[in-house]
Amino acid sequence: MFPAFLLYVSLVNDVRDLIARHDFVSADRAARSYQSQAGATPELAAALSWLARGELDVRQLDRADAYAVESRKVAMGLLRVRKLDADPWLPMAMGAAIEVHAQVLAARGERPEALQFLREQLATFGTASIAERIRKNLNLLSLEGKPAPALEESDWLGLKPAPLSALRGRPVLLFFWAHWCVDCKGEGPILASLMRTYGAKGLTIIGPTKLYGYAAGGEDAAPAAEKQYIQRVREQYYPGLAGMPVPVSAGNFLNYGASTTPTIVLIDAAGVVRLYHPGAMTESELSARIQKLIGK
Repeated sequence: MFPAFLLYVSLVNDVRDLIARHDFVSADRAARSYQSQAGATPELAAALSWLARGELDVRQLDRADAYAVESRKVAMGLLRVRKLDADPWLPMAMGAAIEVHAQVLAARGERPEALQFLREQLATFGTASIAERIRKNLNLLSLEGKPAPALEESDWLGLKPAPLSALRGRPVLLFFWAHWCVDCKGEGPILASLMRTYGAKGLTIIGPTKLYGYAAGGEDAAPAAEKQYIQRVREQYYPGLAGMPVPVSAGNFLNYGASTTPTIVLIDAAGVVRLYHPGAMTESELSARIQKLIGK
């Protein structure tokens, strides 16, 4: 006879599908049925984290926070006997649980408490894979209106990047992208059009990326081989951004919390962040924000 947990290998996918249909009752029932037979597992923590995200999306703050707290409690219990990144489900669960709890605090008007919580989590998980995600949430609450963090520029593709400090006096758009990212490729023509419109008015676009350890088809790749692959992706999918410097650094992604690709950051002529946006943006949205910076 198969162990009970093998009957629920699709738990996370089932819960996600039910949440997508806004059937939270059935999603919770699936998680509880699994829990009664398999107990506290990484898959359970991940399923609970998806319930937390789903409830947050429909602004059910109390339920979202309850699921986030429970997911984090399950994950923390499992971390007594294993490392976070030794399991594929635990980083997803812990990262989402932290994110949802912080967003709930902020939505309740408790921004200082949210920032303090995120700083504590970053101190705990600063060397784990979820550090970028925690930093993203810190930046969402605090980066706009602050000086832009410097970029690491010792490794790059294309033109050598100029330090942000050398670009004072002009607006800068940072486009954090990944070679595997479909949404990034969709953003490429939009940025190329913006450069045609605003490049003569001073707009500079820099495209930080990083190495992921693999290339085409998910095959493992050494750094030199992956950089060559990234260059081919640039040439194929971003021909209109041939002049865009591309710093290659995991540190830039951590400092800017670019766990979502693309992440778009607009910096004004004084070097202050005026827009921090994980995810794609339309040309009209970006154009309106750039016009405000050009106008200043």
